[in-house]
Amino acid sequence: MTSTQARPALRGAEFIVLAAFMMSVFALSVDVMIPALALIGQDLGTSSDNQTQHIVTALVLGMALGQLFYGPLSDSTGRKPAIYVGLAVFVSGTILCLVATDFPTMLAGRFLQGLGAAGPRIVTMALVRDQFAGPAMARIMSIIITVFIAGPILAPFLGQGILLVAPWRFIFVFLLILGVTVLAWFSLRQPETLEKSARMRFALRPIAAAMRETLATRTTMGHTIASGFAFGAIFGYINSARQIFQDVYAVGDYFPLYFSGLALAVGVATIANSRLVATIDMRTLCRSSALTQTAMSLIFFAVAYSFQGIPPLWGMMLYLAAMFFCLGILFGNLNAMAMEPLGHIAGVAASVIGSVGLFIAAALGTLIGQNFDGTLLPLVAGFAALSLLTVIALRWARGQSHS
Repeated sequence: MTSTQARPALRGAEFIVLAAFMMSVFALSVDVMIPALALIGQDLGTSSDNQTQHIVTALVLGMALGQLFYGPLSDSTGRKPAIYVGLAVFVSGTILCLVATDFPTMLAGRFLQGLGAAGPRIVTMALVRDQFAGPAMARIMSIIITVFIAGPILAPFLGQGILLVAPWRFIFVFLLILGVTVLAWFSLRQPETLEKSARMRFALRPIAAAMRETLATRTTMGHTIASGFAFGAIFGYINSARQIFQDVYAVGDYFPLYFSGLALAVGVATIANSRLVATIDMRTLCRSSALTQTAMSLIFFAVAYSFQGIPPLWGMMLYLAAMFFCLGILFGNLNAMAMEPLGHIAGVAASVIGSVGLFIAAALGTLIGQNFDGTLLPLVAGFAALSLLTVIALRWARGQSHS
């Protein structure tokens, strides 16, 4: 038994479920809100439906900024203290959202939620990297993301259910309970995974050196940029999903069913990926998925244009399900390939990788969402462009390993 562990590390189903829950703090904070965006906008005085998208954007920006802090903190103090800090900030932001009476206060609370959720989200990647590497890490990440996908699948139903019986503020009551529960579970059950001998002194020079090494590692940054493009497409969808389903297609209370059905495609893909990585190279899987996305998006853009930007609902669902399946292949593999060369600075590397990827995703997802014009054309064009950029980034990332 090591000096940092009072009991054996969790490596079985409990570790996977706990890790998935910690990563889900962020995803649930996004998806549980979507059915309530219009109501929040009305109550807090927003000027347009597109403005309510900033409730999602503020969370993502907080998450992107927070990741720069938690990785270095976890490398110097250990993984557990960093997650404690993050969950405490998340709870504080949730309370601020709960009592908000104007839109700027709501955005400040959402930013704090993202800033806090960055702790469990980013340090969980380091927890996995502490214990696994290579295809084993990709397999574990795929399984974690599969469990993690259950949150986004259920979250819109939960948000819609809360709205049926209570005001939208009770959604933040749920998130408050979630944060406290995850904090207690993690504190009681998960041992520290970073040996004291492996910890870095919290000083600017070694942290800056580790950040420079991460930024200078071409294969890491190539896959990080690729993940930013892939996540940018999905954030563009999330930003405009409520307007697409409820305003354009008028699905009403069935919105969670459609939204969650598409999330299920990601879950199916990650299950498939956990098996495919055992026999097929991760780079091949990612390149094939991104190329497929590009081709299908170009074809569907032409189809949507022929319908004045509003194709039949069934056609849109088939297209988005295919997109989400490809994204499910990309998610776990891109992170694993980005982290692979940097196990010796896993905390800082995870911070830089996560932050750069999310800043790219937030900027591009906001651009797609704010261009929503009552049709699917901005979203499909965004998918096409970002899928092609993902292919280019993957090709660039290969340059170092083949040089």
